[in-house]
Amino acid sequence: MRTTHYKSLLIVAALLVAVGYGALRWWQGPEVQGYLIESIPLVQTVVGTGRVVTVSRAQIGSEITAVVVERRVQEGDVVAPGDVLVVLRADDIAAEVRQAEAALAEFETTRRSQAQVALERAESELAQARREVARRRELAGRSLLSTEALEQAEEAQRRARTAVESARLEAQAVAPGRGEEAQLRERLAALRAQLAKTEVRTEVAGMVLTRNVEPGDLVQPGRVLFTLALTGGTEIHVPLDERNLPRLALQQSARVVADAYPARPFPARVTFIAPSIDPQRGTVEVRLEVEPVPDFLRQDMTVSVNIETGRREQALAVPNDALTSVQGDHAQVLLLRNGKVQRRRVTLGLRGLVMSEVLEGLSAGDRVLADATRSLSEGDRVRFTERQAPVAVSSDDTATRNEPPVNFN
Repeated sequence: MRTTHYKSLLIVAALLVAVGYGALRWWQGPEVQGYLIESIPLVQTVVGTGRVVTVSRAQIGSEITAVVVERRVQEGDVVAPGDVLVVLRADDIAAEVRQAEAALAEFETTRRSQAQVALERAESELAQARREVARRRELAGRSLLSTEALEQAEEAQRRARTAVESARLEAQAVAPGRGEEAQLRERLAALRAQLAKTEVRTEVAGMVLTRNVEPGDLVQPGRVLFTLALTGGTEIHVPLDERNLPRLALQQSARVVADAYPARPFPARVTFIAPSIDPQRGTVEVRLEVEPVPDFLRQDMTVSVNIETGRREQALAVPNDALTSVQGDHAQVLLLRNGKVQRRRVTLGLRGLVMSEVLEGLSAGDRVLADATRSLSEGDRVRFTERQAPVAVSSDDTATRNEPPVNFN
């Protein structure tokens, strides 16, 4: 009887303890998870996908109409100024060049010598005519020669003088760099220039991006045979959501990773922010300069870009899932004080995809509730369980990213 009484008392006591524990838990409120606010390193980046664009390109074509005999380069080849890209058929032009060279050589070796000989002969005949006139004048003065004979000698002298002037003019016409020789040399230079055009050369250094010609093709002026990416400046063009515009600034540094070479990141910096917005996509174009240019980078290559828009060595940070009612740089959090919920207005600084900086409204050591949109009212009691905060930044990665921008509303 006494044993049964003891068992009843134990059961009643257990029930009372259970009821009391349940009442305590009810009084303490539901169990919720949250975060302990602390200062951590924080980096804000804008992330986007872009493509590689060389600052300058050159389109190369032929200046003459001819058939392609040989193509010496293809896509991806690096060329220097003066390199031959295409050889065109040159048989007819080469034959004309040989004819012009032969005509010039014949002129220099034959015509010029003949003119000089003719001048010397004319001068000799003039000298002879002068002597004859002098002799006949002497005889006519002594009445030993008729006037008619003297006049004949003087007429011969005039003809000899005219012949000398004519020969002198001919000699001057064939003198080096004068008259006909100049014309022959100009014609030869024009033909040689035409012949040089049968070798299509590049005047700039760069890389061949496209080729649109093969041996046997008939090419004409105006047709683009090759497109070259000029050696020099290389840019990354990235379209970013226009909501990132307030965070962007010139000279911001960036980390770029090519999709084809993920293990070889390289630096870049912002050099251009478009003054207008693409109305179709709601994006702003940003250009980044790459210096030095990695050897593996190719035109139109797809890359991922992390632009650093803000950095704090130590920042009071709150996970984004603890924020609610975000309006511009202000938001609300559910702060836990003495086991009760309080709504607290906070001012935000750097904002990222995972964490945001709190400038005003919280202090280190405060506890805020996760999933701030849960239906809790001011003054509700809750039981707090700490949740591990998401990673904000590491030495080689930037987890607080803003592309696409976080929508806090």
